[in-house]
Amino acid sequence: MRAATAFWLTGPGHGEILPVELPEPSDGDVVVRSVCSGISRGTESLVFRCGVPESQYHLMRAPFQEGEFPWPVKYGYLNVGVVEEGPRELLGRTVFCLYPHQTRYVVPAAAVTPVPDTVPPGRAILAGTVETAVNALWDAKPLIGDRVAVVGAGMVGCCVAKLLAGIPGVRVQLVDIEPARAEVAAGLGVEFTSPAQAKGGCDLVVHASASEAGLARSLELLAPDGVVVELSWYGDRKISLPLGEFFHSRRLTVRGSQVGTVARPGRDFADRMALALELLADPAFDVLVTGESAFATLPAVMTRLTNSEPSALCHRVLYEGT
Repeated sequence: MRAATAFWLTGPGHGEILPVELPEPSDGDVVVRSVCSGISRGTESLVFRCGVPESQYHLMRAPFQEGEFPWPVKYGYLNVGVVEEGPRELLGRTVFCLYPHQTRYVVPAAAVTPVPDTVPPGRAILAGTVETAVNALWDAKPLIGDRVAVVGAGMVGCCVAKLLAGIPGVRVQLVDIEPARAEVAAGLGVEFTSPAQAKGGCDLVVHASASEAGLARSLELLAPDGVVVELSWYGDRKISLPLGEFFHSRRLTVRGSQVGTVARPGRDFADRMALALELLADPAFDVLVTGESAFATLPAVMTRLTNSEPSALCHRVLYEGT
């Protein structure tokens, strides 16, 4: 019960599964057996190729990360498991935790969020990404009837578009250079378009493509006094922003949003995560899981996702006995 194994980044583009000795749980701790975890391809590929800039080492830390950037490091934040030891009200419960890829782990009970019975464990791995989308919309403050574009149909962009589509009267278009994302958009119930065909005159654009071209196109799509909410993480890349042309005459705004701060007064991290899991009762989110493999294959899977599967969204990792 005290033995476990975990996935570690042990060098640039190289990972290994290594043994872990679990600590004895204290009062108020839970022991969780992992059922599945999720690989958020964008962020975890950045970590895997050692692309986190030194200035951002502290901000990029995952909640239960071990080791230090660039490597060796144990990284990840989309874990769903079953509580094997802990407070009576949590025993046997399926829970979500912002924990790396590991077969079993010990954390404070406050660090896990019960998964509603309406949400299957395999979908609950998306909770961390839906939580980011919730926070982005709290920052963006969309209004009924707004014309909105989401540029970048990765995991976060897709979740933002899905939530926006539930606001009455909002016209939302999901914009991406990858035509295959049209099928994902259809599954989410939102309009898809290429950057060239995207409709302008937007009151709000949420940018999540992590590309310079995507940010430039986001500004072009805005109506006067429009706002771009920037969700992209660029890592160690330098990005140019076109502040000429219509930026001043249209009085445009670029605003950063980051999930490390709860963007709504009176709510805390637990409230935000619980809301994200409630929203995942919608089976439409299943379209965001684009692959699945066993935990034992994770070193090879991470190499493949980083180097040769740019169309991947969330990859689900299954643990032995599930």
